[in-house]
Amino acid sequence: MHYKIAKLQHLKLPYIIIFWIIIISFASCSPSRKIRNANIDQVVTTAQSFRGTPYRYGGTTRSGMDCSALLFQSFSSIGVTLPRSSEAQSKIGRRVALKGLQKGDMVFFATGKRKRQVTHAGIVTSNHRGNIQFIHASTSLGVTEDNVKSNYWSNRFVLGRRVF
Repeated sequence: MHYKIAKLQHLKLPYIIIFWIIIISFASCSPSRKIRNANIDQVVTTAQSFRGTPYRYGGTTRSGMDCSALLFQSFSSIGVTLPRSSEAQSKIGRRVALKGLQKGDMVFFATGKRKRQVTHAGIVTSNHRGNIQFIHASTSLGVTEDNVKSNYWSNRFVLGRRVF
């Protein structure tokens, strides 16, 4: 009898191991995706809360801010500390092509005389079938949203970056 119990326990062990592997894999995947999406939503919501804030070079508050401060403040809302300049921010995270941009990605532009030197930054707020909206601090309009694929911005697009 003792032999039969030991044999049955030996057969149950692989099933128990497989069961726990399945449980752990499902438990580890789902919450991380939810946390990632919650973080992205928080970054975008924070950026959008600054809508209408006037542009001020070097400014970091609701009384006035520049484009890199908008990214700095928005990502700090989830505990991610970015550098303070758009040029330095453009080196953080994983590079993303224009066609692969998603909500929460950072976008960088060359608005100065040098065509590839990053001088402006924003955050993608949505990508619906290639209609890519981003929020940024415009020198003329303050914090506002625009389309990355508009004539003005598409000609100045340098790269996208994904922090998450």
